[in-house]
Amino acid sequence: MTDFGFGLSKSSTINLDKVDTELRQRLYGMEPDLRLCMQCGSCSAVCTAAPYSGMSVRKVIVGLERGVDPRPMLNACMLCGKCTMVCPRGINTRHLILSLCRIYDKEEAK
Repeated sequence: MTDFGFGLSKSSTINLDKVDTELRQRLYGMEPDLRLCMQCGSCSAVCTAAPYSGMSVRKVIVGLERGVDPRPMLNACMLCGKCTMVCPRGINTRHLILSLCRIYDKEEAK
């Protein structure tokens, strides 16, 4: 095997076979429009909280697909709705964030 002088660190490696997809499937059930997302980044570009907290609806969606916990970003969301207004696919991203918060609230209540 050839060593090109670089490699992936263990912290950035994602084993997609071990990702729990139940949360994502529950969210898809509540928000079927989520499947329309093409991850263009328009929502992140207009996000008021993004420059200060790293909040990004796109990062939340990608994180769900990769098994990353999006709760720190959800807590930073101000629910201003700018992301919903600029979405080229018409996804109600504000409602998506609220649905995801509801899922986590139900899990914590158990």
